[in-house]
Amino acid sequence: MQTLKRMIEHQIWADQLLLAALRANGGKPADAVKLMRHLATAEQVWVTRLNGESSAHLQLWSDEADLNALEELLASNEASYRAYMDSLTEEKLDEMIAYANQSGTPFSTSVRDILSQVVLHGQYHRGQINRALKEAGGTPQALDYILYSRMQQA
Repeated sequence: MQTLKRMIEHQIWADQLLLAALRANGGKPADAVKLMRHLATAEQVWVTRLNGESSAHLQLWSDEADLNALEELLASNEASYRAYMDSLTEEKLDEMIAYANQSGTPFSTSVRDILSQVVLHGQYHRGQINRALKEAGGTPQALDYILYSRMQQA
């Protein structure tokens, strides 16, 4: 469980660094900001489901590229994930969560697998965002988990 908790903390750290890099590049490219919004909304979708609520009202893809709104969403996600992880026990990791995806199809997935999905999905998209940022003349961020881990030891 400690590994999942650290991976969620890494996610929060990496999201913050990447948002700062997008701000420093003037919110460009817009496609990278939109992808960051998708990443943050997906994080919101999953924590909403983990908390037993419907995520049907959340739109995973949008043309919105507002950095201030994105910053608020990431702050809300951070608070939600920290609260959830603080209440999580080893026994609950294998608990099955029933939910419907954004298309309304029902599923049941373990907490462990949901949290793994959240962190892996984020890594995938942060790499795409970093690449787009670099191509737009911005500075990509070093977001590897091992870097985060080393910083925590210092």
